[in-house]
Amino acid sequence: MSTMTFKDLCIDAVDAERLGNFWAGALGLEARSAGDDSNGDVQLVGPTDRHTIWVNRVPEPQTVKHRIHLDVNVASIDELTQLGATVVDPETFPWTLMADAEGGEFCAFVRKGEITHRLYEIGVDCGNSADECHGLAAWWAEAFGASLNDDDSGYSYIEGIPGAPFDSIDFVPVPEPKVGKNRIHLDVFGDVDDLVAAGATVLRAQDDEIAWTVLADPAGNEFCVFPLPAT
Repeated sequence: MSTMTFKDLCIDAVDAERLGNFWAGALGLEARSAGDDSNGDVQLVGPTDRHTIWVNRVPEPQTVKHRIHLDVNVASIDELTQLGATVVDPETFPWTLMADAEGGEFCAFVRKGEITHRLYEIGVDCGNSADECHGLAAWWAEAFGASLNDDDSGYSYIEGIPGAPFDSIDFVPVPEPKVGKNRIHLDVFGDVDDLVAAGATVLRAQDDEIAWTVLADPAGNEFCVFPLPAT
């Protein structure tokens, strides 16, 4: 398949300005208004277009654990708590489980020395077995033309994602099923017909109001597909 490249990320927020400012500080990006007609959305910008994160205002608050979350590199946990994050679990894992300014879970990895990029990887909850995680990771790996890897601990990950300003997407088994729309999703450049033929589902086709097509992967995770850039 290999018909898409990474474009940017989107995060849902009740208070887009507040959450946008938090993630701008956490990821070393600049928060800007997305425009007068953006309904209060915020755009986070960085050194390239692929670092862009759209923080989109939605009416519904977070009610369940993030199905997709961000992993960040940081010099200290204090940096994040000063921005408004809270520590959820500091001891169970080799990283620190935290919640952002609206309660969304993310993982903080404390690094020594120079940090070259703040956004480390993206975590995706999937079925409660290694086989299910492998299958979903394989689908995304083929779509991106990325490398598929299986870790001995039972999760799978893909790396070498075209255009991505982070190291990998990790697919981790969890016991709970997906409930409701994900509050974090990927935007990609790609071919909708090829993705649908490979097993994606159209949730909303491109129309007069949106310049993209909303798809779901085989596990129901939403993502937005923009037309492939002209060459």
